[in-house]
Amino acid sequence: MEEQLKLTCLHEAHVALGAKMSPFAGFDMPIQYSGIIDEHNAVRNEAGVFDVSHMGEIFIKGADAERFVNHIFTNDVRGMEDGRILYGMMCYPDGGVVDDLLVYKEFEDNAYLLVVNASNIDKDYAWMQEQSKGYEVSIDNQSEAFGQLAIQGPKAEDAVVDLLEIEEVRELEFYTFLDAEDDRGGRVIVSRTGYTGEDGFEVYASPDVICDMWQWLMDSGVKPCGLGCRDTLRFEAGLPLYSDELSDKISPVMAGLSMFCKLDKPEFIGRDALAAQKADGVARKLVGIELEDNAIPRATYPVELEDGTVVGVVTTGYHSISLDKSICFALVDSSCSALDTPLWIRIRKRTFAGKVVKKRFYQTKYKK
Repeated sequence: MEEQLKLTCLHEAHVALGAKMSPFAGFDMPIQYSGIIDEHNAVRNEAGVFDVSHMGEIFIKGADAERFVNHIFTNDVRGMEDGRILYGMMCYPDGGVVDDLLVYKEFEDNAYLLVVNASNIDKDYAWMQEQSKGYEVSIDNQSEAFGQLAIQGPKAEDAVVDLLEIEEVRELEFYTFLDAEDDRGGRVIVSRTGYTGEDGFEVYASPDVICDMWQWLMDSGVKPCGLGCRDTLRFEAGLPLYSDELSDKISPVMAGLSMFCKLDKPEFIGRDALAAQKADGVARKLVGIELEDNAIPRATYPVELEDGTVVGVVTTGYHSISLDKSICFALVDSSCSALDTPLWIRIRKRTFAGKVVKKRFYQTKYKK
């Protein structure tokens, strides 16, 4: 039986704009409007807005909230200031990743917002509940109560200030947020993180308010953007996608994200396994590869040595829109992971030469 796709609060707006729709993470989502290249360039040069209402919002409160979040989260929330945000992962005991997520420290004691990937909402919520035994916490999945917009690009700040009529938005530092109210007295959360390599904001509010905000942005000329260019943008900026560059089989150490795993914490789920991986090394590592040719490396394509020995697999690949180069992420044998190592991508019956490069292909332009 075919799965019934969920719809975000903006689904009708996407259809009315003629967006190309496709299933993603159990939702019917816009992949593109005017075209991936046009939308990608709008975000790099001006501003674009994404419907990311499919993301999950889970609130954790209670006397043991800090201790509990620190137990399930690889980064360290101890002493975290109100209004701050941290990126990290939830891991299984063997170091595999349950999900990567953002933790927001709320403007009250013992309270956090965890923003999780759409495809993992139910799994994450169940995992948190299972791990909460013995902790005095409440875990509240409010994902359906919120819509979310991501406004990204060099002109995003002006767009958000005009949208919300809140000048304080300009003072937000990277990975911080503020609280506001809509004209109906509902909560609005505005954060400055992003998933594109550009300066940008996320706005969380009730679905009705998000629909009003979307229409205002459309009337103001902000470019609507689909998940197609969201992927090309995050990839150029060296950012992972869960299930491609992180998974229950790809640990943060393998993905090169150890800096978000605070092994000096007394404990967290997966700590011992990750510490052992750091100490002993891992069999495979995620690398960037730049091809000499314009051939496009796609996910699942084999990575080989010159003699044809398979040493890895592509996880994400494109001909970069911003850089005009064919590049990819690949999970390869650690012996082949050093910068400038020559590697070949097999595309059907031919192989194309390349070399290992840094995974951040594009020079990011976050708020300083």
